[in-house]
Amino acid sequence: MRHNKAINHLGRQAGHRKALLANMACSLIQHKRITTTVAKAKALKSYVEPLITKSKEDTTHNRRVVFSYLKDKEAVTELFRTIAPKVADRPGGYTRVLHIGFRQGDAAEMALIELVDFNEAALAAADSKKAAAKKTTRRSRAKKAEAAPEAPKAEAAAEEKAE
Repeated sequence: MRHNKAINHLGRQAGHRKALLANMACSLIQHKRITTTVAKAKALKSYVEPLITKSKEDTTHNRRVVFSYLKDKEAVTELFRTIAPKVADRPGGYTRVLHIGFRQGDAAEMALIELVDFNEAALAAADSKKAAAKKTTRRSRAKKAEAAPEAPKAEAAAEEKAE
C-alpha cells in the first residue's frame, strides 16, 4: 500500500531524482520553458516554485539555500536578477504546465512547462484583451431610444444637402 506517499519517485533513486530535478530547474530558469513528460513537469513544478518564492527576497542566506538546490551559479543569478523582479507581486503559481500530446517513440504523455510571466504570446494576448475591454462601453437602452429618432433626421438633412 502507498498510504501517505505523495512524492513521485519517477522510477529513480533519490540521488538521481535530485540531480534530474536540479538540472531541469536550471534549464527552466535559463530557457523560461522546457518540454518534458507530464510526470516530470508536475514534479518540477513542486520543486521550482518554492525556489522562486525564496528568490523574491534577495539575501545571502536565500541565495545559498537556492544554490544548494540548483548547484548552478548562472541559474541562481538569472533567478534572482531577472525572474524575481518580474514575479515580485505574484502570490504564487509561477509556472504553467500545458499538455502537448504524446511522444512518438514510446507514447509518453508530454507537457510544456513554462514560467508564467515570461510567455510573450500570452502576455500580448492579455494586453490586447484589456485594451479591447477598455474601448467598449455599456450604454443603457433609454439612451438608445432617445438617440434613435435623431438619426433619421440627420440622414434626411444630409439627403437634402446632396440634392
